[in-house]
Amino acid sequence: MSTATDTARTSPPDAGGESAHRELFRHNRALLDSRLLARVEEIERGWILPLVDSLDSSGEPVPDRAAWQRLLDGLLAEERAGSPSGEYLADHATREEFTFVVREFALDGLTEAQNFFPAVPRLPIKAQMAVMRVLIDEFGCGNLQQAHSQLYRLLLAELGLPQEPEGFLDTTGDETFQFLNVFYWLTQRAPHVEYFLGALAYLEASIPDAFTHQARACERLGIRQGRYYTEHLHIDTFHMQEMQLAIKEYEAAYGLDPARLWTGARLLSGLIGGAFDVAVARARELSGRAAA
Repeated sequence: MSTATDTARTSPPDAGGESAHRELFRHNRALLDSRLLARVEEIERGWILPLVDSLDSSGEPVPDRAAWQRLLDGLLAEERAGSPSGEYLADHATREEFTFVVREFALDGLTEAQNFFPAVPRLPIKAQMAVMRVLIDEFGCGNLQQAHSQLYRLLLAELGLPQEPEGFLDTTGDETFQFLNVFYWLTQRAPHVEYFLGALAYLEASIPDAFTHQARACERLGIRQGRYYTEHLHIDTFHMQEMQLAIKEYEAAYGLDPARLWTGARLLSGLIGGAFDVAVARARELSGRAAA
């Protein structure tokens, strides 16, 4: 997971003190004119493009979709074994530390899946339907009370945090901004949509295990609005199947380079894993309980 994090740290703040990753997030959610788009592409050339090139050139051979599935299963099994950060959050974090981690990922929870839509027209119709079934669930099938972003708002409210994205622009770390920004590139500017398919397939398959740590922490700490996490434990198993179907349908319609799926999966694994580890480490530092 270190490759993605180490690469991102090479991006310096601009002259005004704002990091390139925070700036990129702002631009990604704005109406882009030619000047701003040029700036977006400039930042991405110094960050995501060399990272993807490195992953493309260093991965295992992936001759077919079955090989991709085996590699993904192996990555998921490795992550399922757990991490020190996840175990600490689940079993030892204080309410203050847990609140810090929730705050760190608030921009993700409050904008969940909004950046996936531009990928849809890049897919054949049957793959579009599979991805849209995922997106419909993310937005609660049109029911505000079931929408994942609304569930996150309820969690934020219980913890005494703001409930709108603007409240977190100045508190979110660069590692988290990288995870947020990567899907804008994957869906809109990546030269091959297989990177997106691989990344989202990995994400949907990994979340049910990853979010068990947050769900355990909520139960242990008596946090009532933990449904954001428990809902993912249920629904993302279905989403994992839909993403595999989307990949199968993409292959049937257009052909497939499964190595790009594997690059997408490793890309996201590195970014989200790095962001989570850093968030937990910073929470522990701020509370005076840093790991020895």
